[in-house]
Amino acid sequence: MRTPTFFKLTFLSFLILMASSVFATENIIADKILVEKKARRLTLLAKGQVIKTYKVALGRSSAGPKEREGDNKTPEGTYIIDSRNMKSNYYLALHISYPNAKDINRARELGVSPGGDIMIHGIKEGFGWIGGCHRWLDWTKGCIAVTNNEIDEIVKLVPIGTVVEIRP
Repeated sequence: MRTPTFFKLTFLSFLILMASSVFATENIIADKILVEKKARRLTLLAKGQVIKTYKVALGRSSAGPKEREGDNKTPEGTYIIDSRNMKSNYYLALHISYPNAKDINRARELGVSPGGDIMIHGIKEGFGWIGGCHRWLDWTKGCIAVTNNEIDEIVKLVPIGTVVEIRP
């Protein structure tokens, strides 16, 4: 027959193992964000390993790269997270460094402004109750949208300077 002390020690060991695994995942920081427009997917990566994947909504005219201000397209290319907006009209937001030099040159050739203010953000203030239903259609002006709970997670895992690769 096992003693109560044995059960207490077993339970305590279990709690320590569980706590260590929780703390281990909290210390993971993303070093890359991969957005795949066609798949409507945002993936956080650390050292090439997937941390977490999210379904997203994109710009209303999501086919092709962003070419000009007001075209409602989500850009394609390599950028970085260059700031956070904790008081965004869209819950929380991570600003993407669009336009890059290639985007600026393309817009110059077209004789237009490349636009800007592209972010990864939650749902518009007051509409968080929509949750994942927001993904039923592309509704942003070129941004990448996730639920408010998801942007809470993403903001904790993504430091300023994180690389953002947006693929077609």
